Parts: sequence; C-alpha cells; structure tokens
Amino acid sequence: MSSAAAAAARFVTEAAIGTRVVVRRTIEGGVTDAVGYLRACGPVDCVVETKRGLVTIVLAEIVAAKEVPPPPAPRAPRHPFAD
Repeated sequence: MSSAAAAAARFVTEAAIGTRVVVRRTIEGGVTDAVGYLRACGPVDCVVETKRGLVTIVLAEIVAAKEVPPPPAPRAPRHPFAD
C-alpha cells in the first residue's frame, strides 16, 4: 500500500460516522468510487451508504478518500405549472 493509500485508509478510519465521503478503491480491471455517508468502520473494512445502498469497502483496497460537501438541493422545475 502506498503512503497516499495508507493516508486515505487512515482518513476513513478516523472520520466521524455520518461524514459524507468519496472513497476510491481498486476493483478488478481498475478503480471505482463510492460517494455517500460513512456508516461504520472497523479494523478491516468500512461501510458507505450510497444512493444505491450500503457498500462494504476493504481498507486495503482504498487508494484515495476525502470528505465531500452535502449533495446540492433539488433543482426547481424549468417551467412552473400554469394555473
């Protein structure tokens, strides 16, 4: 594990539960990101709640991670309904 990857894994283990994060991890054939709320973290893995559900990530697979701001508010409709 590179020093940047170790720092990313350390960030995840030290972040408060409920923090909104993006975690990049290795998968077969490349990398993928999980964006959501940190729900649990242990000595081997962590759990991020994404729009699609809970994702368990092995800490050794993390290559980058950081805190991200809350998602933007829903956009207003382009054309308000006419009465």
